Amino acid sequence: MSLPPAVIVHGLPDLHAALAPGLPVTLLSAPGAALYAGGLWWREVLAAADYTGPALLDCGPAPGRAWEALKLGLPGAILAPCPAWDQVADYAATQGALLLPAPPPALDLAAAGAGKRLTAWLTGDFLHIHAPAP
Repeated sequence: MSLPPAVIVHGLPDLHAALAPGLPVTLLSAPGAALYAGGLWWREVLAAADYTGPALLDCGPAPGRAWEALKLGLPGAILAPCPAWDQVADYAATQGALLLPAPPPALDLAAAGAGKRLTAWLTGDFLHIHAPAP
């Protein structure tokens, strides 16, 4: 499965910023966000923006959090390899959800200057992604 470029969002303002260019995007939560914010938080952030595209909640190494995310109907999760990975992956498949063992490369909107590089990141204009900010 090919996903659009990924962007890490830390809340609704970041999500709106990620969607502002009007380009295909995969939304990622912050690393391990399921451990401190939970699946309900992620579901509500996505719902508040009426976002139905690819979105992945990072569950770190916690299979229970990944299972919870899938039970909540979230479209996908990231779960670090663990003894229960195969069972969670089987459940994700039955739900039509995506489960990844690691996050895809992503632009973190909390990083300095990330907003200025967002369109270049989403369009694959790699010459301008790492250019110093003026």
